Amino acid sequence: MTTHARRARQFLANKSRADWHDRTLWFVRQKRDRIAATVPEWENLREQASRIKKEALANLDVYLEQLETEAIRNGVRVLWAKDAGAFNRIVLDIIRQHGAKNIVKSKSMLTEECGLNRFLHSKGIEVVDTDLGERIIQFRQEMPSHIVLPAIHLKKEEIGETFHEKLGTEKGASDPSYLTQAARRHLREKFLAADMALTGVNFAVAETGTVVVCTNEGNADMGVHAAPVQVHCMGIEKIIPKQEDLGIFTRLLARNATGQAVTTYTSHYRKPKPGGAMYIVIVDNGRSKYLGHPKYNDSLKCIRCGGCLNTCPVYRRSGGHSYGYVIPGPIGSILAPQKDVQKYRDLPFASSLCGSCSNVCPVKIAIHEQLYFWRQDLTRQKRTSFIKRFSMKATGFFLSENTRYNFIGIMARWAIRYVPRGLLYLPFNVWGRGRELPAPPAQSFKQWYRRRVKS
Repeated sequence: MTTHARRARQFLANKSRADWHDRTLWFVRQKRDRIAATVPEWENLREQASRIKKEALANLDVYLEQLETEAIRNGVRVLWAKDAGAFNRIVLDIIRQHGAKNIVKSKSMLTEECGLNRFLHSKGIEVVDTDLGERIIQFRQEMPSHIVLPAIHLKKEEIGETFHEKLGTEKGASDPSYLTQAARRHLREKFLAADMALTGVNFAVAETGTVVVCTNEGNADMGVHAAPVQVHCMGIEKIIPKQEDLGIFTRLLARNATGQAVTTYTSHYRKPKPGGAMYIVIVDNGRSKYLGHPKYNDSLKCIRCGGCLNTCPVYRRSGGHSYGYVIPGPIGSILAPQKDVQKYRDLPFASSLCGSCSNVCPVKIAIHEQLYFWRQDLTRQKRTSFIKRFSMKATGFFLSENTRYNFIGIMARWAIRYVPRGLLYLPFNVWGRGRELPAPPAQSFKQWYRRRVKS
């Protein structure tokens, strides 16, 4: 199995890219801090958002049924999908029912999670991602590396090469304005030819049957207004109870994600266009299982702002693809093991547990605590390596008693000083592959303290 550590090592092999990735995301984090500081009630908004989400999840059945009732009243067809397979088949049925040939899609992490593009492609149906970052990685046949900035791992020169290959732009061109204009011309043709538009959903308001989509490029609006059929795809956790709740989340989302006061477009879809059709597809795909887990169900409060990624020292230095899951970073390291605990058992350990992710979370998910809980559960289930379990037991043994602690300290200092390097950095010393042991002090803190007290 390819682990996070191995994929991270591949990313870090290009030092200039890794440094640039780190600096860029930290810049976004700093923008977030500056704009949050301009809102005196910022912490109160976070508290309210957390409370609203918690209440919505506690009464999820009631609010989802209310959403369905109100949406049907508005002329919308509501469909339910138990899992990814059911969701993909539902979308395929809608496409076939309307005879759709040209489908445009705005950014949706849910469709990525369910593998919708691959499924439809296998049925001979092309779906064009219209978010610029998503279109770039679709051209390159890559996964998103960030929730909000899916192509953040790429430099403009690489994008220029991709556009030269796919869109016929000038070879070697890397000017962002030039590349953006080329993408705009390309996507405009797709929008004008579209007969179905797929979108994700940022928030679904139970009280009114409305779905809300937040974008900076207007691509969701272009697709929905150009195509006669609109399909909005949402996980069950996207629900919020009332229209008045929405303002709290829209004030938090863009500020926490990119340091903007608000997304450029915040679009409310309530009913189909005259002569058109509107669908809302509500997807579970394992979320009910999360909901029933008291230690981890808070993760369903996530509004996919990406703030925890921007601040995480591990994510910033290892890149999103190192996680091997559609949602990377700290929040992905909680969600992925719930999806497949064996496949993603290493992700909860891809964290320093510094707590920065929890500090920036707009809905106050205690992300670092959940990562710690996962570590405990994985260790109890013996899903961690034998060496890790053995080393932790040995460490616990020596740290739990004063005499043993003193002894191991003396031995460690002696070993660092006198044992040949090749014996200290054996292949099973995973930590030693990327770290250098510090020079040993002449004496321990305890020895220093005793001498100081005596003197």
